[in-house]
Amino acid sequence: MSTSSEIEGPVAKSINEKLTALLRPSELRITNDSWQHRHHAAMRAEGGGNGETHFTIQAVSEEFRGKTTMQRHRMIYSALSEELAQGLHALSLKTKTPEEAQKAEAA
Repeated sequence: MSTSSEIEGPVAKSINEKLTALLRPSELRITNDSWQHRHHAAMRAEGGGNGETHFTIQAVSEEFRGKTTMQRHRMIYSALSEELAQGLHALSLKTKTPEEAQKAEAA
């Protein structure tokens, strides 16, 4: 499995652990985008949050086979419900099967 996380804070680590267990991905990239949102009113009110409020997640997994984009995203949001309840604010998700990822690379 190819895994990369730009920032290894506790939320990023938790995301990585939970999605690895759930999806058994061939590729998992977790990028902390929180710094781009520090100027938003909600983030200022929270003192900038814990620095782990916004993430981009790119996942390639066989577990997505036969599922719609909405079903794939619901899988991830369900797995991360605890983090979302504790301050994780937003996720940008890119979910593909291995074949979809291979087709996208070839294009």
